[in-house]
Amino acid sequence: MTTRDQDYRALLRRSLIATGICVLTVLICYFWIDRPVAFFVYDHHINRIEVFRWLTYPPPEVQNWSALVLTLLIIRRAWGPFLRWQKVLLVACISLIVGDDFRISLGDVFGRYWPETWTHDNPSLIGTGMYGFHPFQRGDDIGSFPSGHACRIFGFAGVWMIAVPESRVVTIVLAVPMLLSLVAMNYHFVSDVIAGSVLGALIATYAVHLARLKMA
Repeated sequence: MTTRDQDYRALLRRSLIATGICVLTVLICYFWIDRPVAFFVYDHHINRIEVFRWLTYPPPEVQNWSALVLTLLIIRRAWGPFLRWQKVLLVACISLIVGDDFRISLGDVFGRYWPETWTHDNPSLIGTGMYGFHPFQRGDDIGSFPSGHACRIFGFAGVWMIAVPESRVVTIVLAVPMLLSLVAMNYHFVSDVIAGSVLGALIATYAVHLARLKMA
């Protein structure tokens, strides 16, 4: 067995452990945390604070521009090998796009209702009194779990945190407020954000390994 095969086996073990911890955390949140937090946000009008709304804008915008960034990087490659930051950016954009596709698929698998009713009269805890998972029911009206925003954040930022360790503090300072804003706006339950973050982080980890991006 080669060293690289051993590395991937170890990565798989760590991924399974992380997934197990995530499942346990989600269950705890589902029964004891998600509903109280959602009602607290609603009762105290926290989701009317505009700064929280603004903080939810960057993740989908980064995804929207990722295709253009990838195109420019592909053109740039014709003039020679990537600089390190360019290769990290390439992997981060791919990780984000792949992560969001995973999130869409899992959203259909779990079919979770949202905290509040936002669009097309979607069923929700606060809007219609509906709470829980309804597996294999497709549609954005029941796609709260896992959080797409959280998955995008860690799918992109996770690559930088792993490949460029000196960027971790800045990345965390930028990412944490955006994650908190998802709960503060009642766009997602706490467990949605946790699951989305873990999903994005796992995809970022595998993207770094597959691209053979060693730490700087």
